[in-house]
Amino acid sequence: MTVQALEKHTPMMQQYLKLKAQHPEELLFYRMGDFYELFYDDAKRASQLLDISLTKRGSSGGEPIPMAGVPYHAVEGYLAKLVQLGEPVAICEQIGDPATSKGPVERQVVRIVTPGTVSDEALLSERVDNLVAALTCDNDQFGFTTLDITSGRFVLTEPTTYEQMQAELQRTQPVELLYPEDFPYPDLLSVSRGARRRPIWEFDLDTARSQLTGQFGTRDLVGFGVEDCSLGLSAAGCVLQYAKETQRTALPHIRAIVKDQQDSSVVLDAATRRNLEITQNLAGGTDNTLAEVLDQTTTPMGSRLLKRWLHQPLRDRQVLNQRLDAIGTLLDNSLYTDLSDALKPVGDIERALLAWPCVQRARVIWQGYVLHWRSYLRCKHCSPSLTTVPSPITKKPPLRYRNYTIYSRVPSSTIHR
Repeated sequence: MTVQALEKHTPMMQQYLKLKAQHPEELLFYRMGDFYELFYDDAKRASQLLDISLTKRGSSGGEPIPMAGVPYHAVEGYLAKLVQLGEPVAICEQIGDPATSKGPVERQVVRIVTPGTVSDEALLSERVDNLVAALTCDNDQFGFTTLDITSGRFVLTEPTTYEQMQAELQRTQPVELLYPEDFPYPDLLSVSRGARRRPIWEFDLDTARSQLTGQFGTRDLVGFGVEDCSLGLSAAGCVLQYAKETQRTALPHIRAIVKDQQDSSVVLDAATRRNLEITQNLAGGTDNTLAEVLDQTTTPMGSRLLKRWLHQPLRDRQVLNQRLDAIGTLLDNSLYTDLSDALKPVGDIERALLAWPCVQRARVIWQGYVLHWRSYLRCKHCSPSLTTVPSPITKKPPLRYRNYTIYSRVPSSTIHR
């Protein structure tokens, strides 16, 4: 908008239009008192997306001003809905002092909320990775990088064919996908509702190296094993710059970048992933998928990790055995922890284990801390007089063995003897 055109508007609208010109693609939430207001086309779009009233207030430049607003104390709910719809939002706050300001209070965009760079817990789906990604290509070679801004997990890969690139997009499902203005494969962009075109200079390799070494505090990228990944680094530089631009703050938790070695996992093309219904069924939901059936994890972080494992099954036996050994150690430790809680009347866990040798061969079902014994009743070391008695304390029948009472977290009928 020209200076002459701006002069036709009121001082407040001049301020708004200058800020809006800096963020043409985002919905600008402009703070006015206890409300965030939207004007003109932003107001019309927000009224449809958020189902809020579209009003008019006064005029500026000789025309009425379309306006819509949301209360500042309830803004998180509206932001969550916009994030789910793939809409970016620029939050503009008052930074000046109303008592000393002449004219409109000074305002500034303090953060930009986009689907891929959102970090507020209230706006995130806990059990699904929230990734912002960038891709670029050169002579049918691709560079692809993903960033989870909440955990700092930064991964790049370089697919060598169109089909591999399509499979990577199907596997990672980024909520935002950045691509250069001259990207020649528009069909690949349809996988993400948040596909955003970026200037070509943001994918410059030298700029990317400078951005990454500055972020990691290193002289080069040799230590990360990505020094020769020129296309992947170009995409990584764009993602990092986009994250800094939207967060408006330092990102110290992003400390490394990892190259994804595709030859260590089972190769699945996009059609295979879709038909296997690993995390999404053919109707687009999550019901009756493989992840839903297997996901008995306790924490959201574990749920996200399980989904990544399902989408990228390993074929390296050494890594698989290490993973199984780690799970076995976890179960052994959980058995000891459960006995510590269960044998509180004894007080001395070591003495209890010596008195009950077959407990050491117990199997643990890792679901609600349920102890599961296989055949201790038939063991010659244990007394066959194990009985079940009622307990007024737990309101569940505990197991009694000699002088020790084992308080089960489930009815004794569910414990297989």
